[in-house]
Amino acid sequence: MTERYVQVSLDKRGVRCTAKLLDDRAPVTCAAVWDALPLGSDVYHAKYARNEIYALFPAFAEKEPPLENPTITPIPGDLCYFTFPETELANTSYGYEEEAFSGRRTVVDLALFYERNNLLINGDMGWIPGIVWGTVVDGLDQMAEACQDLWRAGAIGETLNFRRV
Repeated sequence: MTERYVQVSLDKRGVRCTAKLLDDRAPVTCAAVWDALPLGSDVYHAKYARNEIYALFPAFAEKEPPLENPTITPIPGDLCYFTFPETELANTSYGYEEEAFSGRRTVVDLALFYERNNLLINGDMGWIPGIVWGTVVDGLDQMAEACQDLWRAGAIGETLNFRRV
């Protein structure tokens, strides 16, 4: 199969990086994401996993991917896919707006990990394995700087976007 790439961007900050899809390790997930592109939504910075930014989307796959190429310790440059029933994320302690879940049964979380020492554990739910479906091959340093700025300055008005390259 021909290698496929996506551009991941924080548009307000004007920063982007390029990631290679891991079709050989997560073929079902890669196909689901590729077929749904372009995708973009409000960006969030992780509270629990540490060095992670992510966006939430309504489920877009005909059938949710199996847990292929899983991790609970993502490394810098990993793109991860998570699926949550809306009731798991509707807890007010997470700080999401109610409209983020309006009418959604399943929420997909597409995440970028930009630095090391991440651990996918949640105090309410325990271990949260993610599917590693891509890896950043260009532009991670600039994206990491923007992610740190997002952490310190705030995410309001910023979007996380995924597009085909």
